[in-house]
Formats: sequence, structure tokens, C-alpha cells
Amino acid sequence: MAGTVLGVGPGVLVLQSLWGLALVLCLALSRTAGRARFAVVLVTLGAAVLSAALLLFPREDERPAVVVADEIMDTFFIGRFVLLAVMSLVLVGCLFLLLIYHLMEPVYAKPLHSS
Repeated sequence: MAGTVLGVGPGVLVLQSLWGLALVLCLALSRTAGRARFAVVLVTLGAAVLSAALLLFPREDERPAVVVADEIMDTFFIGRFVLLAVMSLVLVGCLFLLLIYHLMEPVYAKPLHSS
């Protein structure tokens, strides 16, 4: 397998750079005047055709190699459960404070001016 960057392969990076370049080119062409402004459509169609070509002709086999896994164990279950409980308590406390200080704030009547 080829090297990955941030967990994605080189194909995804090529597609991202293609569409990023197309976006920059479209933004630059949208600022122009005259017929050059309509080239945005051609740039978008060109990027779509290149993306389709890259997606339809993969280089590697689509079926991954068979990997025999023993057993998946969640070793951080208790810690994750405690974190969820603390976050739930913080959420309930924030909702209670929102109820007290925002929703139940008294609205004072404005004094009437008699003429």
C-alpha cells in the first residue's frame, strides 16, 4: 500500500488538489469581465471529467487482502463511560443555568408617562 497522509491515500490527495485548483481558477475567472467569465463552466466540466477518469481507472485491486483478526477489545470502556457521564452532568448543569439566568429572567415593566 502506498504511503498515506492523514489517513488518506494518494488518490484522494490528487482529487483534492484537482478540485482545489479548479476552485481557485473558478474564483479568479469569476472576477474577469467579458467572455472569460464563462470559462468557469469549462473549468468545472474539465475537473469533473478528470475526476471521473481518475475514479473509473483505479491502479490497485479493489478487493483488500484478507486479514485475520483475533478479537477486538475495547480497553478504554470504563474511561469512556466516565467521560460520557461527566459530559452529561455538565450538559444538565448548563441547561439548568440557562433556565435560571436566561429563560426565567424577570421582565420589568416600563414606567408609564402621564401627560
